[in-house]
Amino acid sequence: MTEPPAAKRPAAKPPAAKPPTGKPTVALRATAAGTALSLLLILAIVFGSRRLKDFDSALLPYACATVFLAFGVAYRYTVWVSSPGARRLLTQGWRSLFSVANFRRAPTALPRMAATYLGLQKFLGARSHARWAAHQLVFWGCLLAAAITFPLTWGWFTFTSSTGSGPGYEMRIWGLKILGFDSLNLLGRLMFHGLDIAALLVIPGASYFLWRRMKDRGAITGQRFAYDLVPLLLLIVVSVTGLLLTFSSVFLHGGGYEFLAVLHMVSVVFTLIYIPFGKFFHIVQRPAAVGMQLFKYTARQDEQVFPCRRCGEPVDTAPYVENLRGTMRDLRLGFDAWAEYCPRCKRVLRGSAYLAHVKKGYK
Repeated sequence: MTEPPAAKRPAAKPPAAKPPTGKPTVALRATAAGTALSLLLILAIVFGSRRLKDFDSALLPYACATVFLAFGVAYRYTVWVSSPGARRLLTQGWRSLFSVANFRRAPTALPRMAATYLGLQKFLGARSHARWAAHQLVFWGCLLAAAITFPLTWGWFTFTSSTGSGPGYEMRIWGLKILGFDSLNLLGRLMFHGLDIAALLVIPGASYFLWRRMKDRGAITGQRFAYDLVPLLLLIVVSVTGLLLTFSSVFLHGGGYEFLAVLHMVSVVFTLIYIPFGKFFHIVQRPAAVGMQLFKYTARQDEQVFPCRRCGEPVDTAPYVENLRGTMRDLRLGFDAWAEYCPRCKRVLRGSAYLAHVKKGYK
């Protein structure tokens, strides 16, 4: 039989559709998580301010920025924990946090890890005492500012005066009186100038990091403007404009206050929107390190130390090395066995392989 003409040949079957990748699924989960957290924050604002009775409409731009912040943080965090490395990190961390056996062996380990890695951040001191001090100034200044700004923005905190102009004030949380104070004494001045204190902490810390990124060659070679410099500039602008608002009201009788208020509001809103998508996101990621450090600490208590395959020096805890190898296998990197060697032996082995195969015969 002869082959049928080309015009009468049966049409080729279309290629089978490729199975859907995980990216749309991750994006969908991240969108759902961001939407859910944003809605919860809106409900918290409404009911925390007693159905907007204590909500200040002048702070609406700040409140909207925090809702967007909640969506962005939940979205990116969901995407982050979807990666094999972060997923293993969180899984092992949560297991260590809720392990009854770990708590019995070391009941004070969790508070010490939280204080070390979240509060004092001693790991930065090993690199540079100046960097550690600057980071502490920025950290505690931002923490103080957030503790004051967010509840005030959401209408959870209110300061009221029975006379309308003070000096006696009452601080209320969710409509409940917490304490009364005189705005002219030390406590009152600290209460009303808490944000100024936060700004005085942030400015020198952020300025040091900005100076370092302009002078240090190691920092200059790897820095990016939007990722490394913009966060520092935003912190300085927010802090300086906040101090200028106080300066205008105290020394200039309100001169230029409206312009400064708008400038300060724009800088704060932009900073809040920037947090989920820039370097500030490590603030959200840092708590995960507490669980992992607890995971490594309990393994050391059990003397589960993994020695280097070449020199025998300790590399890390055995569970941590196995966790790292599992992550590398999940990523299909193909060289997970290298996790069993210390950094020095890795360099020696790479150099030996280079001389043997690339520069063969080189002396």
